Amino acid sequence: MRAIAAALFTVALLAACGGSGASQPAGSHQVTMTEFAYNPSTMSVPAGKVTFWLVNSGSVAHDVIIRDGNNNRVAASELVSAGDSQAFTVDNLAAGEYTFFCDQPGHEASGMKGKLTVT
Repeated sequence: MRAIAAALFTVALLAACGGSGASQPAGSHQVTMTEFAYNPSTMSVPAGKVTFWLVNSGSVAHDVIIRDGNNNRVAASELVSAGDSQAFTVDNLAAGEYTFFCDQPGHEASGMKGKLTVT
């Protein structure tokens, strides 16, 4: 009985972490990641709490780092493995112009970046 309970707990825990079986949260903004681009590469979102649905359609891991006009990191997602998806929530995104990029070695330099406008 303990083994069954432990197995069910493990399955529930893994499902909560995202992965390819997770579904896009309502109201989130989908961002698809490949080598070496985001789709879309330009986004406009409302100020406040914003959830991005990160879909890695590439063959290597990617992430999303948001930085402000002064080059300060505002938020950073977890690394998303190839073929996986996960929600990335920024709790208090202020109105303004931002950039986003993948900080894996060489990815930003290869063009994996974009523009984020928060209204």
